[in-house]
Amino acid sequence: MGADKARLPFGTMPMLAHVASRLSSAAGPVLVVAAVGQELPPLPADVLIVRDRRPDRGPLEALAAGLAALPAGVDAAFVTGCDVPLLPPEFVRRMFELLGDAEAAVPQIDGRLHPLAAVYRRSVLATVQQMLARDQLKLQSLFDLVPTRFVNAEELRTVDPQLHSLWNVNTPADLRAALARALLDAH
Repeated sequence: MGADKARLPFGTMPMLAHVASRLSSAAGPVLVVAAVGQELPPLPADVLIVRDRRPDRGPLEALAAGLAALPAGVDAAFVTGCDVPLLPPEFVRRMFELLGDAEAAVPQIDGRLHPLAAVYRRSVLATVQQMLARDQLKLQSLFDLVPTRFVNAEELRTVDPQLHSLWNVNTPADLRAALARALLDAH
């Protein structure tokens, strides 16, 4: 996209702050995992900031940092990117409901997994750390190693009929479309 997505304006705030505020109305606490040295936009005061332990290791490294930083008593976390401004809080709550007894719950829509719209239990941290130690950095490989609940589109359409939760902003056109959709949804 050529710009730091976390800092892109979305309405009256940076996109990351917008996503964090939507998440805080669904679950708490909200943790933002950032790269080492990454500059973040202003965030709500209750957002916890965690840094990757090792740079350039992708979402699996971020998952490890986030799970390791979960406060005591928090068993599972919803994991998403900073570029999903249309994520409804109901989607997050639904994903927690669908986790059941599994270690992870991940949407699988039209044969495609969405590991950055998923719920992970703290207990997967040991497996994630083992993967990182082996330089196995593909987040999707985790689902072969832990009991995973694959969630289909119909299980999510009751809370997100158009599945906008899985729509991330990758281009200026995507950003314009997301802003237009947010305006429509506000009315």
